[in-house]
Amino acid sequence: MSGNYAAIIQDNIKALYKNETRNAEAAIGAQRNGDEILFKAFGGQCVITPEGISLDGRPLTDPSGVVVSLYALHATELPMKEQPFKAFKEMDDSMPYAGAFATHTENILVPRVEAIKAKLDVIPEKLDGTAGPDDMPGDFSMVVQPLPKIRLCYIFYLPDDDFPASVTCLFSNNAGSHMPTDGLADVGEYTSRTILNLL
Repeated sequence: MSGNYAAIIQDNIKALYKNETRNAEAAIGAQRNGDEILFKAFGGQCVITPEGISLDGRPLTDPSGVVVSLYALHATELPMKEQPFKAFKEMDDSMPYAGAFATHTENILVPRVEAIKAKLDVIPEKLDGTAGPDDMPGDFSMVVQPLPKIRLCYIFYLPDDDFPASVTCLFSNNAGSHMPTDGLADVGEYTSRTILNLL
């Protein structure tokens, strides 16, 4: 299966470099060094070349590499607009992916809400984020930036006598301008996995 992912990544990279009319670094929010396209992704240093994608020096040939290549291919020169944040269900054609998004982005974090609260100084720093806006609901929140033009706002509710813990993940307002909806679901999943790896 990894061979399939590698083929998809390579196809996306080929399309990226073939489009000579697009200012790729402006669209992605990246820097250019010869053939290399450099930007932060999921808290690491991402490098795209015509040969492939690496993150902190490790080749990306798995689904996360597909996500990064999709972003690089679809991001536009529009500046990121953060607020008002949007729920995943507000994204175009999100219904087929809503269940997987809830399971793999939000619910996966529920058992670790208290551990996440204890690492609120570490997680946003690693993921180019901040504490959430003061007007956010929940017991605490944070904003992280897994890709240069996509931010996620995570809202956390601690368990109490009446309700279990819960997590809500929102997207920066124009995230859909920079990534297809199915790709946004994957951005949420891999961001949540990155958060878990930091605990």
